[in-house]
Amino acid sequence: MEGLLIHAFLRELKGELPAANLGLAFPEEGSLALLLKGKTGRIANLVLRYRPPSPSLALEEGTLLGEAKTPFQRQLQARLKGPLLAAEQLKLDRVVFFHFGGEKGFVDTPPSTLVLEATGRNANLLLLNEKGLILGVDRPIGREVNRYRELRPGLPYVPPPPYEKLDPRTLSPEDLRILLGKPLKEVVRHVDGIGLELMRELAKRAGLTPETPLGEEALKRLYEAVRDLVANPSVGTTLSQELRAKWLEEEKEALRKPLLEALRREEKTLRARLMDQERAIERLGEAEGLRRQADLLLARLKEVPRGAEKAVLEDFEGRPVEIPLDPALSPQENAQRLYERARRLEGLAERALTLIPKLQDQLQALEEEIQRVERAELGELLTLSRRPEGEKGPRLGLRYTSPSGFLVLVGRNAKENDLLTRTAHSEDLWFHAQGVPGSHVILKAEGKSPPLEDLLFAARLAAYHSKARGESQVPVDYTRKKHVWRPRKAAPGQVLYTHAKTLFVEGSLPQEAGEG
Repeated sequence: MEGLLIHAFLRELKGELPAANLGLAFPEEGSLALLLKGKTGRIANLVLRYRPPSPSLALEEGTLLGEAKTPFQRQLQARLKGPLLAAEQLKLDRVVFFHFGGEKGFVDTPPSTLVLEATGRNANLLLLNEKGLILGVDRPIGREVNRYRELRPGLPYVPPPPYEKLDPRTLSPEDLRILLGKPLKEVVRHVDGIGLELMRELAKRAGLTPETPLGEEALKRLYEAVRDLVANPSVGTTLSQELRAKWLEEEKEALRKPLLEALRREEKTLRARLMDQERAIERLGEAEGLRRQADLLLARLKEVPRGAEKAVLEDFEGRPVEIPLDPALSPQENAQRLYERARRLEGLAERALTLIPKLQDQLQALEEEIQRVERAELGELLTLSRRPEGEKGPRLGLRYTSPSGFLVLVGRNAKENDLLTRTAHSEDLWFHAQGVPGSHVILKAEGKSPPLEDLLFAARLAAYHSKARGESQVPVDYTRKKHVWRPRKAAPGQVLYTHAKTLFVEGSLPQEAGEG
């Protein structure tokens, strides 16, 4: 429920206050109904739905029943007494305070305040005493979940973090100039009490679309629409046919663009990997030459002086061959090094023969998916955008499999870093190269303790996908995801973390890193 709609609701309720409290009911889990008799004589239920993901406020007629089932509900039944004196909103935020006067009797019940935090997935309901201390809370919140505040009995109540936005009730045309040149949908970031639903309603009333860049004339229309919305925030304005067609096209393109960007990033990565494997096949001829050089060194040991940087020897057909040497090594050690280089090139070529057909198949499937997205209509685009992780199509982050079989995810940009970290399990392991820009890497441990080789694998991915790529000793920090958080107002991908350990690894891609 958006802040401006809450404001309109409380404006209507204010005309009935103070209201006699005729009793409480709990019609369903996560809901509270207060039967009120307003000062105009109207009797209605003030219904608070306080569980995520869709908290709400409503006045409903009729009889609502339901016994208290949880300890918190029984506490409300016992402590929420006396008339409802006032209902106030924190700025235009989705936080509402209901002040009750208490009740005189054989045992007096002191005044109390009911706090509804109608904040989507963080929704909650709290009971406070006269001093603002928490008496009870539906969902206690500890420091391990929220570093800004704790919500549990006995602590002073701290509202959600403060923010600075324009108040739509008092803003001027000049205030809205902050949106000049930006799409209308940016109003959500700058004007208080307006979420996605009311933003779309504003666009309808202004005869614009959410993607419309705001020029001078569009700003004037937006300002008038904001004033109209404050006076009458109900939702339901109809769209003209022309505007409906424009909205539809913009909505399709807004969905299509990130899907195509993700697919093309994946295509670019696959093509680079395919090129690497093809280059490994091409270099197979080098291995044969290295072996011949090593054979020649061992056969002509007496002709190779120690400490030389090169040797020119006749091969077995009598032709001179120049062989570069490491002067710090003996001729035998130089030969051994040449054999090792040859074996490494042969191993890479053998691996490439297995990987190339797989990469080609993945590229073909990806190209077909790109064509599908380019042709898709709105319904299919919505389905693709909501697709579960396990299905084909656009995926979040690069994916690797660790030596022990754990999934490892690597963010490819700031937005993906932010999403990967926010959506990771609290007990997953999070990696990042220390002190340099780079990818967030998630080892999907979910509470398990992976062996050291898996930790080193993920750490090398973090080093490779960072500004420290190519360095020999890169410090990489890792910790459980629950110890990582994004500070308020920080840009996507910027985080703070605690309880970290550090591994020192090479900034190169692990040999066994095959993307899943």
